[in-house]
Amino acid sequence: MSVQIIPIHLKHDIQPTDDLIELILSSSKTTFENGDVLVVSQKIISKHEGRVVNIKSIIPSELSIGIASAYDKDPKLVQAILSESERIVRMEHGVIIVQTKHGFVCANAGIDESNVENGYATLLPNDSDKSAQEIRLKILQQTGKKIAVIISDTFGRPFRMGQTDHAIGVSGMDTILHYEGTSDTFGKFLRVTATAIVDELCSAAELVMGKTKKTPTAIIRNFEFKENTGNIRSIIRSDEEDLFK
Repeated sequence: MSVQIIPIHLKHDIQPTDDLIELILSSSKTTFENGDVLVVSQKIISKHEGRVVNIKSIIPSELSIGIASAYDKDPKLVQAILSESERIVRMEHGVIIVQTKHGFVCANAGIDESNVENGYATLLPNDSDKSAQEIRLKILQQTGKKIAVIISDTFGRPFRMGQTDHAIGVSGMDTILHYEGTSDTFGKFLRVTATAIVDELCSAAELVMGKTKKTPTAIIRNFEFKENTGNIRSIIRSDEEDLFK
């Protein structure tokens, strides 16, 4: 049975007062099935949880003013980036790469001014694992179906051009599919192969979600996964294993 990716075009832009689960269920042209994976974009989670900031209301610090001057950026936006960051990884060519308080290494701390009212920006959810878990449990409660939920966001990559979607939150499944101890098709023993399946599922879902289609959710069906209590921290490389710090 082949894997299906089913887009869910929401009826309207999400608001904090909306019932997110009801909006997803009423917007979907298919009902959930056991074993489905629901991929939800970070943007609607942030909007629903009130993680939206009015850039004009931010008071920049001297540090953010200095960085903004050197890198041709809005000091208010720079202040928002610093407030969401654990540390600055690198600043070059007008790009600010940071490690967020969640542990993600990404541009601008994941702060995004697209698909939101002018003058505003969305911040990453405080706890995307918790957001994913709440969605999964509410769908189980309302439909009786056991699914997995992944929260996705778009990140750049250090050694390749272009961006891809990555998981920033997960509930109901493992983040990594480990092949250690198994054999390949030639009988060779695999020692280190581990596939980041949650990232691959996010990228697959993005093919139908897009950035301009107003389709911030998608169901992936007929993908076999191991039901588990995985969390996004399990996919973040530790300091001891990070060769680039």
